[in-house]
Amino acid sequence: MDIAVVGGAQTLTVSDEVFGLEYKPDLVHQVVVAYRNAARAGTKAQKTRSEVSGTTKKFKKQKGGGARHGDYRAPIFVGGGVSFAARPRSFAQKVNRKMYRGALRSILSELTRHGRLMVVESLNIEQPKTQALVAKLAELNLGKRPLLVTENGSEALYLSARNIPYVEVRDVQGLDPVSLVAADHVVVTVDAMKKIEEWLA
Repeated sequence: MDIAVVGGAQTLTVSDEVFGLEYKPDLVHQVVVAYRNAARAGTKAQKTRSEVSGTTKKFKKQKGGGARHGDYRAPIFVGGGVSFAARPRSFAQKVNRKMYRGALRSILSELTRHGRLMVVESLNIEQPKTQALVAKLAELNLGKRPLLVTENGSEALYLSARNIPYVEVRDVQGLDPVSLVAADHVVVTVDAMKKIEEWLA
């Protein structure tokens, strides 16, 4: 399939196996959830009544005083243990390479189908100036949350975009399904498109 290059008369021929597939929402959902879960620390920990500090002495007699209690470390008392205490755990989910790449191909195909994937010749900025990048983005008429993808990612582009809200800059190696799904428009350079196609083909 052919994709028009914004700002030029030429078109870029890309593979239908990467940018022309049917959208698979179940696969994309599974990969996005797994990717986000992998970033969770999973370090939350609480103490049970056997782990909190305090005396184990029975503070009142068994009968004649209302409810029966053993010690103040019970969960109903302030400073007591937690009934179902949280334990450190891993939230990681297994996603093999074939599923991960398949989800990326599905997302890119859906973005292309809805006109949310734009190809430009380059995104080079000579000096790290936010004003220059704002002017370039205004010419492209993008949504509120654009994602800029370059082949390697220049430092000037990163520095120019860091003060603009909701604008993300990624290189091909740092491309992930969450950033693709969250973006209103994805702007990719010609060199990055070729590298993505080589990676996912």
